[in-house]
Amino acid sequence: MALISVDDVSGRSVAQATSELVKKRGLQVIFAHAFPPGTTDFSAILTKVRAANPDVLGGIPAAIEESAAIISQMKALNVNPRMVGLLGAASSDRFYASVGREAEFVYGFAPWLPELIEIRAGGLIPIAQQYPGAREFVESYRKEFPDTFVSFAPAAAYGGCQILVEAIRRAGSLEGGKLRDTILTMNYNTVFGAFRVDQDGLQIANKYVMMQWQDGKKAIVWPQELAPATPRFPTPPWNQRP
Repeated sequence: MALISVDDVSGRSVAQATSELVKKRGLQVIFAHAFPPGTTDFSAILTKVRAANPDVLGGIPAAIEESAAIISQMKALNVNPRMVGLLGAASSDRFYASVGREAEFVYGFAPWLPELIEIRAGGLIPIAQQYPGAREFVESYRKEFPDTFVSFAPAAAYGGCQILVEAIRRAGSLEGGKLRDTILTMNYNTVFGAFRVDQDGLQIANKYVMMQWQDGKKAIVWPQELAPATPRFPTPPWNQRP
């Protein structure tokens, strides 16, 4: 695996955690490089990636523009790992709009995607149980803001409001201490997914999803119980793509 990451607090922490997890899984980081925030020219870094010839390229950019530049310059330099995953920004519609079909086969992840409402039968967990009200939320949001991508941020905010309302109902009070104690014991599902915290208040129930751009759409490919699609692997070399 090759790992390139933005050189800020978030990028460094994610890169370190990724490296540790990769090693635990029996894989090897054969190239790692941190780049300054706002970088637009990745040619020198990607030339080294190409020389290292990794199976997987993991990118931890801070912005959509960085993600788009990485992919476009990979094509220009003929960098061909078997799998490419980019943090966060790759799941944005603006990312695909920036690079078009060059984004095909790229993996991204997010704590929530509007595509979750499209999950149907076939042994999968019913969307109405794990993300109650998600369909109505997405449809209402798109009606109210037709020119805006439905990101995880408004869904998380709405889910937070659902948790607060339920906590008030259970506690029968607006007193902060009672609400906090109630929330610490809640096992509750919202439009954003499952909510449960440990004794320190750390969220332990919400599931991130991994997606891959397939034919211009975000196809959820992991976790398996939520994935209506299968990964398209390996990523074909640039000169073999349509």
